[in-house]
Amino acid sequence: MAKPRAGKTQLRVGRLLKAHGLKGALKVELYTDDPDRRFVPGASFTLQVPEGSKWHGKHVTVREFKWMNGHPVVFLEGVEDRTEAETLVRAILWVDQDQDEPAEADAWYDHELVGLDVVRDGSVVGKVARVDHFPAQDLLIVKAGEREVMVPFVSAIVPEVDIEGGRIVVTPPPGLFEDLPDEPADEDGAES
Repeated sequence: MAKPRAGKTQLRVGRLLKAHGLKGALKVELYTDDPDRRFVPGASFTLQVPEGSKWHGKHVTVREFKWMNGHPVVFLEGVEDRTEAETLVRAILWVDQDQDEPAEADAWYDHELVGLDVVRDGSVVGKVARVDHFPAQDLLIVKAGEREVMVPFVSAIVPEVDIEGGRIVVTPPPGLFEDLPDEPADEDGAES
């Protein structure tokens, strides 16, 4: 998923999960299909952190990236110990996306998604109004009649994005786009 910032298009590539070891390493949740290309030494990332963080408005640069016990781990310049690494936990990493660079699989720019028809079981149920970005996942905000429906942008619920066809196919759980009927009461009058 990508998002525009200050006239630049940026691609979200990871989130720092927790400090790892004593030398400033951080475990990374990857949002990129090509981490070995994105996290090369010298790669620079814009940080998305709360405004009160000392890292707000700053960039970080990769010193080293490796896999430890099957988990991606990054070392950043200027982060030399565990205490400093802990100040970056939950930060989201964004990288400038060159318009000529081929897009990653399953990565779209917000402006490509906004306005697409949202299709469920062959019928249009709404249009994408905007994309909200959160640490755990992105949400598609779908205008469905007078309602705004928050649809988790995960492959289990959004299995198909067809930019050229102007549509997104959704397979939401019951109750996401419609109200569920009340559960029937049993013979004692209690709900089951």
